[in-house]
Amino acid sequence: MDIELLYFAGCPNWHLAQERLSKALTIADRSDLVVNLYAVETDEEAQALRFPGSPTIRIDGHDPFPSVASTYGLTCRVYTTPDGFAGAPTIDQLVQALTYEH
Repeated sequence: MDIELLYFAGCPNWHLAQERLSKALTIADRSDLVVNLYAVETDEEAQALRFPGSPTIRIDGHDPFPSVASTYGLTCRVYTTPDGFAGAPTIDQLVQALTYEH
């Protein structure tokens, strides 16, 4: 399983996503997996990567939390969680994404 965390430095939410992803991997008994961090630094790069905002998590190249945004760029991303909108998915949402059979 290939896990990427795409972010840009101007949005602090990627730290929270990284922390929650680490905990979710432990809960899902997948501590053996490495999360590859990828800094998106330009708008051109964001367009090429189809980057809907920071943080974006991709598992095997797919975003388990598809964005309704039709634009790409260096912006903070918002996720829908059971508690409302947040800057990162919950640990439970991440565990579900990590254990979902594609």
